[in-house]
Amino acid sequence: MKKIAIIGNPGSGKSTLAKHLGSRLNLPVYHMDQLFWNPGWNSVDKDTLLKKHDEILLEKEWIIEGNYGVTLEQRLREADTIIFLHYSTLRSLYGITRRRIQYHNKTRPDMTEGCPERLNWEFFQYTRKFNKEKVPNLYSHLKPYINEKTYIFHSRGQLNQYLKTIRKPNNFIEKI
Repeated sequence: MKKIAIIGNPGSGKSTLAKHLGSRLNLPVYHMDQLFWNPGWNSVDKDTLLKKHDEILLEKEWIIEGNYGVTLEQRLREADTIIFLHYSTLRSLYGITRRRIQYHNKTRPDMTEGCPERLNWEFFQYTRKFNKEKVPNLYSHLKPYINEKTYIFHSRGQLNQYLKTIRKPNNFIEKI
């Protein structure tokens, strides 16, 4: 596991999982939200996003978390491991609400500084409709890799069982 793509529902814990795996496997972690957003919730243009994304893909090791359709196909192709957190709508809504409370008036660690956590009606609706409207497209992108390098989890319990099987590299020295 040297190039890991993590995708999934909003609020499913993609960033938390990326940080956990990055620490455990000693891999650099990149958050698509940080690549996409400038301070003040101003998005970058498509060319800038693609350039930043492509530079990361050239590295020999990475974990990239986030969906972002314009970059998804290339990221999935380059990854040696794909993790899809396909959780229930209720679990996702709980996740975005909990995150909003946890980071109220603060910028969360996986977001660009100057983008304080927010939860507006538009994002709530996006999350509510994600499984119905976005997941079918994600599965179509995953189809070529389903039996090869893709892990799909429908609950935290399933994910936690999988995480127990992942070992630290032999040359990894735990930070004290």
